[in-house]
Amino acid sequence: MAALKPTGFYGRITWLGRVPDREAALESQPLTELAASFGGPEGEAHGGLTRPSCSRVLGQYPRNTEIRNTRQFAVLGQEDLDAIAAEMGLAVLDPALLGASMVIAGLPDFSHLPPSARLQGEGGATLVVDMENRPCTLPARPIENRHPGFGARFKPAAAGRRGITAWVEREGTFRLGETIRLHIPDQPVWSAYAEARG
Repeated sequence: MAALKPTGFYGRITWLGRVPDREAALESQPLTELAASFGGPEGEAHGGLTRPSCSRVLGQYPRNTEIRNTRQFAVLGQEDLDAIAAEMGLAVLDPALLGASMVIAGLPDFSHLPPSARLQGEGGATLVVDMENRPCTLPARPIENRHPGFGARFKPAAAGRRGITAWVEREGTFRLGETIRLHIPDQPVWSAYAEARG
């Protein structure tokens, strides 16, 4: 029996980009297509098969421990991005300012897609959802540079809407306007989940 269930939920890529040098700037460069290898998006500073651990996994490893890179892509839902902009008081929020790799429209509650779900493109390129991407303060500076007075509004507005991190399961090329199909793990929610979270 298959462990992953193809669903009737489809989205559409509305934006693609990559961060060429995160030491220089968080901001992504927009693209019309993005080649994805097992090491992540080609030319992406967050790429690689491994990465130094960060604040997201301090409960498991000391900072800068070399770990598997499950944060190759930062993917946002278009609807979440629009809601963040509205709460901040902006008509539009450019995903480049957030260091995004991809924006997908049409998948409900995007930032809470189940871990291990797959996002599969028309040509077969496939991402595995790692987990929710928690808001941080890093986008505040590029947002402030573009929209003075709005940078500090990002983190509270993005709570529960920051999208997901993901890694490449099957190599290929993603293209602007491409359809993405959601596949989910065919298993029930863990019975002790609420207890484990405390």
